[in-house]
Amino acid sequence: MLNPTDFPEPTLVPVNGVELEVFEAGRENEGKPVVLCHGWPEHAFSWRHLMPTLAAAGYHVIAPNQRGYGNSSRPTEVTDYDIEHLSGDLVALLDHYGYEDATFIGHDWGAFVVWGLTLLHPNRVNKVINLSLPYQVRGEKPWIEVMEEFLGGDFYFVHFNRQPGVADAVFDENSFQFLRNLYRKNVPPAPPEPGMAMINLARAETPRGEPVMSDSELAVYVSAFASSGFTGSINWYRNLDRNWRLLADVDPIIRQPALMIYGDQDWAIPRSEDLTEFVPHVEVVGLDCGHWIQEEMPEETNQVISRWLERQDATVRP
Repeated sequence: MLNPTDFPEPTLVPVNGVELEVFEAGRENEGKPVVLCHGWPEHAFSWRHLMPTLAAAGYHVIAPNQRGYGNSSRPTEVTDYDIEHLSGDLVALLDHYGYEDATFIGHDWGAFVVWGLTLLHPNRVNKVINLSLPYQVRGEKPWIEVMEEFLGGDFYFVHFNRQPGVADAVFDENSFQFLRNLYRKNVPPAPPEPGMAMINLARAETPRGEPVMSDSELAVYVSAFASSGFTGSINWYRNLDRNWRLLADVDPIIRQPALMIYGDQDWAIPRSEDLTEFVPHVEVVGLDCGHWIQEEMPEETNQVISRWLERQDATVRP
């Protein structure tokens, strides 16, 4: 386990009308940028195991807390968290460091943003590595509408949209309990409970399964959300249908080399059946873990990513 005090000190970087709290490693490796995009409810600290490995491999590693998280800006308008704003932040971050393009690595919601960034700004992305969340195909109906139809109003994506503020308040009141109960592995299967699962989790007094991180590591997340609250991060979910509309006229094919890493025990997110149709140059790897891939199996995750990047770099050398 990494001591949180060993994590790099952040800087506040002005981008796209906001400020992002950015953590870096390997600044001496100018010219080989990798940008790490966390998910929900995460923090740049989730990349603590990967950052030193990439820096040692010669990369300039840039890990922002995205808008709504940590000490980054938290705009109050829900629409300020749509895919245009989130991808625009990353483009502006490249501009800040003077990079034309970069390799982007995303986990969970961060993966959604990386897929969207690659569609909206393909010339700014040279390689894609995503964990947990595969490419989401844009169907005929908006995403929340489809989820409501098939999964019901208590499904947390739907609940966040249809009952704004309700879950936010519960998470804010129970931030330690919620995050402690969420960041677990080897959770035994249980029958579904009535109500909204994430709210139930936040109110559960006893965690299930095993912790994926130490108490001191968990404290970094708890402290960050105690300061920021959860609303900014949940506003990402409140833009899913808006994102569906914003991506209407975009070429849906990802043409960059891509690596997709699944947690084989991540029952919440099924593998994509048509991934290669939309991401033709993708390599798929499964690790024997749950949703928190880089937290549960850091060494294996680092190895898969490092070897894939080595192979990609070898193919483009003269």
